[in-house]
Amino acid sequence: MFPLHRPRRIRQSPQLRRMVRENVLTTSDLIYPLFAVPGESFAKEVKSMPGVYQLSVDKIVEEAKEVYDLGIPAIILFGIPADKDLDATGAWHDCGIVQKAATAVKEAVPDLVIIADTCLCEYTSHGHCGYLEVGDLTGRVLNDPTLELLKKTAVSQAKAGADIIAPSGMMDGFVQAIRAGLDEAGFEDTPILSYAAKYASAYYGPFRDAADSAPQFGDRRTYQMDPANSREALKEIELDIAEGADMLMVKPALAYMDIIWRVKEATNLPVAAYNVSGEYSMIKAAALNGWIDEERVVMETMIGFKRAGTDLILTYHAKDIARWL
Repeated sequence: MFPLHRPRRIRQSPQLRRMVRENVLTTSDLIYPLFAVPGESFAKEVKSMPGVYQLSVDKIVEEAKEVYDLGIPAIILFGIPADKDLDATGAWHDCGIVQKAATAVKEAVPDLVIIADTCLCEYTSHGHCGYLEVGDLTGRVLNDPTLELLKKTAVSQAKAGADIIAPSGMMDGFVQAIRAGLDEAGFEDTPILSYAAKYASAYYGPFRDAADSAPQFGDRRTYQMDPANSREALKEIELDIAEGADMLMVKPALAYMDIIWRVKEATNLPVAAYNVSGEYSMIKAAALNGWIDEERVVMETMIGFKRAGTDLILTYHAKDIARWL
């Protein structure tokens, strides 16, 4: 005896399936990452990330125009400076590479939202996300001195035209410090998208190629979260909300959909997920080998993020997704 209700009845045509679809992906959900480097007319493909490039500022502007024309509302900027030092000078200097890129994009595409990644790992000579004790080769970052650098970096990025500040170093109190710095500098209306739950993940490998940011020694487990922990993520977001975060991010995304779900259930703030480099590169490699249907796998992955509760998705697939939509 069949039940009176048969779920298959409402799956019989594309139109019916579209009518009862619970989650929908649109270009408004997407944020496209870009890597800015010094120089002019420079574009170098990242070997471990097919289709992703290190770009000079003029090329960043071209990409920003294309992104905007595709209907994607935002980019996030990462910088690779010409020189690195112990004080991460390139991160907070008014002539830093992200600052130059933000200013140029804002002049060329004023309605495109510019998010500035606010971290120090790309700018320190040792590749860690802040100050280290002299001679310490363990990677234990000094928290409070690092906060001062992050505050300077955020203010410099806002002055250059960044619409959103996105601190990613997982320092204790970084949202509070940056909020205070922005407010003191007259940027009370500049929101903070906090990397609230950022895990010490093996999925970041290709990004470190793209951003030239691999640690020279040690690792980042003293400040990024242990992948085994989930309750800790809720504590992190609770602290960031109390300190003034306007949006929250979970990073990585694919292996952390349970964390996205728990964060979404715990807050009414917008929740972003970073579909990170390793997740991107695995799909690209399989697609290039003819093992998977790239479009279907990417779109299924994105709808999975939406189903988990994501409001915004940072993804290197963004331009392709916009075309497929």
